[in-house]
Amino acid sequence: MKNLLFLFLLAGPLAGKIVEYNLTISETTLSPAGKERRALTINDGIPGPTLRFREGDTARITVHNDLPKEETSLHWHGLLVPNAMDGVPYLTTPPIPAGGERVFEFPLTHSGTYWYHSHTGLQEQQGVYGSIVITPRGGESVKADRDYVLVLSDWTNENPKEVMRTLMRGSEYYAIKKGNAQSLVGAWQAGALGDYIQREKSRMPPMDLSDVYYDAFLINGQASSRLPARPGETIRLRLINAGASTYFYAHSATGPLTIVAADGPEVQPTPVNRLLIGMAETYDVLIKIPESGSWEFRATAQDNSGHTSVFLGSGPEQFATPIPAPNLYSMDHMMEAAMDSMEDMNGGMDSMSSPEGERPNAPYRQLKARTSTALPSSAPVREIELHLTGDMTRYLWSFDGKTLAEDSTIPVRHGEVLRIKLINDTMMHHPLHLHGHFFRLLNGAGNRSPLKHTVDLPPMGSQTIEFLANEKGDWFFHCHLLYHMDAGMARVFSYEKATNPEHEPALDPKLINPTFFITEGMLLNNHTMGMAMFMRGREDFGLRWDYGFEHEEYEADLFWAHYFDPNLTAGIGYRFTNQHEAEDRFFAEVDYRLPYLIDSSLALDSEGDLRVGLGKELQVTDRLSLFAELEYDTNTELEWSAGASYLLNKQFSLTSSYHSEHGLGAGLSFRF
Repeated sequence: MKNLLFLFLLAGPLAGKIVEYNLTISETTLSPAGKERRALTINDGIPGPTLRFREGDTARITVHNDLPKEETSLHWHGLLVPNAMDGVPYLTTPPIPAGGERVFEFPLTHSGTYWYHSHTGLQEQQGVYGSIVITPRGGESVKADRDYVLVLSDWTNENPKEVMRTLMRGSEYYAIKKGNAQSLVGAWQAGALGDYIQREKSRMPPMDLSDVYYDAFLINGQASSRLPARPGETIRLRLINAGASTYFYAHSATGPLTIVAADGPEVQPTPVNRLLIGMAETYDVLIKIPESGSWEFRATAQDNSGHTSVFLGSGPEQFATPIPAPNLYSMDHMMEAAMDSMEDMNGGMDSMSSPEGERPNAPYRQLKARTSTALPSSAPVREIELHLTGDMTRYLWSFDGKTLAEDSTIPVRHGEVLRIKLINDTMMHHPLHLHGHFFRLLNGAGNRSPLKHTVDLPPMGSQTIEFLANEKGDWFFHCHLLYHMDAGMARVFSYEKATNPEHEPALDPKLINPTFFITEGMLLNNHTMGMAMFMRGREDFGLRWDYGFEHEEYEADLFWAHYFDPNLTAGIGYRFTNQHEAEDRFFAEVDYRLPYLIDSSLALDSEGDLRVGLGKELQVTDRLSLFAELEYDTNTELEWSAGASYLLNKQFSLTSSYHSEHGLGAGLSFRF
């Protein structure tokens, strides 16, 4: 009996307790960027509250959905939780209906900095996110005088669904608004005319570091704020990138940041001057307050379109050194990122053997776990290769050329080690996140390879990760750039079931095939032409028109088209016309993108007539473009047009053109 009592007293302080939280998701009006806009909050705030636990505790979190019409959800990002608690609606956890609630309960088996967010639609962009801190049983290995959670995020005054629709129609407006749009004059001024021409020859659209224009960047819901600190103190900053589509450079007026944890697990302390942190990643860093003053910690958007700050201490303000602007015309920085990741894959290199650049890549070379992360040598190893694919023009993002709707599942066998070579075939960064597991990032550190749940893939670069398949059920794997995930860059790692090895996860089609309506065209004093269509995945259903006011001639095509890849689209339709010696007819058409981004088309109709077209738009400045079209039809013979357009705002441009049939005209181009 005494022995039992002794064991009970010994175990008592170590045993975890149930820690309860209530989270209420609701709708309100806020103005983070100076204009009142609809926002979604958790417990009336953006971000939601920090949930604090100790390793070994059991979390019991009741989530209330106070939204009047919308479903919602919460995913516990980076936490190893039972499959049913993971919070991905229509995959692992039923959505929480409007007016409903759900209780999440799970043990906390590991410590570190994590976060939570909605996995429903684009709610994360509207404010449904918050932080999680789990203190180790024995306390932090590296001590600090103060401990602050800094949640980085981006804010748009637009409805996120409108942002997605804008991206789907291939608009350059966000790049123009940020001052990052590429043009012929801009390339000449940057001394990169050759790079510009070579890019167009290669049929590549302009490079960009970020898809979306943001009205504000925030830390803990504010553009700028202050926190207490004293000279000589060491401060632990728990950095969480909760941005929907913004990479941040973290940097401080106090000097280098010392990384002590990445994505939760501790790493050997390593200093960096500037830290590139991708969406969904977390880093614990230490800074030391040098002397009396108010010292700026700054998070700068990777594309330099803005920043957000926290000032630590009191007294005269000491500012962080600004990050230099990127050179979007040169491919050198893209190739450097690719070479860095390739070196990591091929065994890595001494992390101090090359100086840190002013715009560094992710610090993966320098990360080393504090203890061995080696996986069981007896486990069978299966290697797979995944290519990150997509394009900005159509805004389809995918793995191996297929979206989640087209190929949803990667089968997993329990007990195997899955080693995944990730190859980025695109010109954008992608932060890839795996639910329910930590993976080893093979960065050349051998048995001390760091554990992560999210990894950055730089443009044209590669990384290799591996994990032990020790779970069950279906686990989401996706790009954490919110709009890329919504456009299809996702898969499900699905553990084979003994009774049904061919198991396919149940995914709601409406969640993986969003439909958008767009229309664009010209309304000039002599004629109007344009297109209106519904876009769903790779399919287009719509109407094209061309109408001349003087002769009252029209041509209207009802069509369906399938998008194969950035260079090829094909479709069929029916043409209504009252043009001379023409009649209504069926047609089939193929559109192909030629070098130098010249659009070509070939159509054959049911009357045996052939139509060939060529078109090109040249961006002279960020707002001024020239365009020309040439079309030959064996029935109506040759038509051509040329003109210029000057962008006024997101919806309208001033346009003037000469058309061989309609003459000289002027008016507006429109985009909705």
